[in-house]
Amino acid sequence: MLIGVPKEIKNHEYRIGLTPSAVREYVANGHQVIVERDGGLAIGFTNEDYELAGARIADTAEEIFASAEMIVKVKEPQPHECKMMREGQILYTYLHLAPDPEQTRLLAEAGVTAIAYETVTDNHGGLPLLAPMSEVAGRMSIQAGAHHLEKAQGGSGTLLGGVPGVQPAEVLILGGGVVGTNAAKMALGMGADVTILDRSLPRLRQLDDIFRGSVKTIYSTVDAVDYYSQRADLVIGAVLIPGAAAPKLITRQHISQMKPGSVLVDVAIDQGGCFETSKATTHQDPTFVIDDVVHYCVANMPGGVARTSTIALNNATLPYGIALANKGLQAMIDDKNFLNGLNLHRGDITYKAIHDVLGESLGLNYKDALTALSS
Repeated sequence: MLIGVPKEIKNHEYRIGLTPSAVREYVANGHQVIVERDGGLAIGFTNEDYELAGARIADTAEEIFASAEMIVKVKEPQPHECKMMREGQILYTYLHLAPDPEQTRLLAEAGVTAIAYETVTDNHGGLPLLAPMSEVAGRMSIQAGAHHLEKAQGGSGTLLGGVPGVQPAEVLILGGGVVGTNAAKMALGMGADVTILDRSLPRLRQLDDIFRGSVKTIYSTVDAVDYYSQRADLVIGAVLIPGAAAPKLITRQHISQMKPGSVLVDVAIDQGGCFETSKATTHQDPTFVIDDVVHYCVANMPGGVARTSTIALNNATLPYGIALANKGLQAMIDDKNFLNGLNLHRGDITYKAIHDVLGESLGLNYKDALTALSS
């Protein structure tokens, strides 16, 4: 199979779909790889590195989209990239379709087989291809929050860990999954007072064991969100419903009652965000202020540490990508967890949560993923 790796084009996005090491694995399995010129240069992967691994260098993205049987990316394709894709082509990347009707429509019109990293599952109900970026984003969320709490950045001028004689900042984390857990580790390490809200009692018990009681674990209710959001200096939005739009847990009313200069970091912004006032921002212009509350809603947060993120992502995505290249679509038929990654196939939506949000408005049919591939 011919694997194509175009350069990412979103604002300040320096990650790339395959590292030179990953390219070598594809080549060792008998496949060809074509990489866009300077695609990984910003994070230290040169064209020569890719050529030594066995890849061919293409001068333009158009050449890659026109020739490759499978496209491997990091971020969702932009509109003009979608228009370069064709029926039967495989797209393997993060998609986040639920809050993005235009991308969904364009990919459906193109007739591609679109596999989303973020909906592939494992035998334990986890999301193995989302986890690495969730780990990065969770840790970065505290760095970003601490920075924007500084007065010069619009924050209240509060040091996250305080100092002897001065109380630390109060950090509220909404969601106790991978993002929330990694955010809590960083916040604790910096000396903050940390509270995690979640609706799973088993997960709250796990978190209590992990952190040995050093984090307050609270069952999430409307009252709990009201109470802790008003006390918080920093709120991390870390709630995920796989494939679906994130729930709006922090409302405009909550924000109007928060401390002036407090900071919101919405890690769920790729899925529409879990704050009512959220709108996607970029690394170039990462924040905006509503009711004296700083909002940080960068949609590709892990792109800020692009080298670490690219290597971590490839560690997770490579085995599935190799299986896909070796076996074609049969790889998903053979693996029910990988099958959950199929979001679109030849014009049909194949992931129920996405169809529930977008199917009617776009006039697209839902077809069970296995049925879609079998037919």
